[in-house]
Amino acid sequence: MLKMEIPGREPLEVTDLVLDFNGTIAKDGRVHNKVKDALCLLGRKVTIHVLTADTRGNVAEATQRLPVVIQRLAGENTAEEKAAFVRSLGGRVVALGNGFNDRLMLKEARLGLCVLGEEGAAVEALLAADAVFTSALDALRFILKPLRHRATLRA
Repeated sequence: MLKMEIPGREPLEVTDLVLDFNGTIAKDGRVHNKVKDALCLLGRKVTIHVLTADTRGNVAEATQRLPVVIQRLAGENTAEEKAAFVRSLGGRVVALGNGFNDRLMLKEARLGLCVLGEEGAAVEALLAADAVFTSALDALRFILKPLRHRATLRA
């Protein structure tokens, strides 16, 4: 478990990290090595779930040797699938996403983080998030480094 203490807010005990794959932690189907390193650090403290329709068919290969559980989405309404998955985990979830289909997941999570990277981000995802980052690495470091989330999210 990871504890996030934010001045003026109730402490957040995080047990699960839910990640969108393409456009969020992966660019063109590849996960950067520094993102992998951050995921390995976080994997010591929380359970990491990667939610994906696996459009490129390479999520297993791209996340090989990472401490992640892959959840493949099969339905037509992936936004609701993602939100329902976050709900099923309870209230100790941080979620990262960038797409229109991530908006409900970001809103449902105790802490929703939007990644506005090279692949862009849907306005609805930006509005649903608690904070916005220019890369997955920045978002993951935000979780790992207490002074960053204290400064950004303080009441």
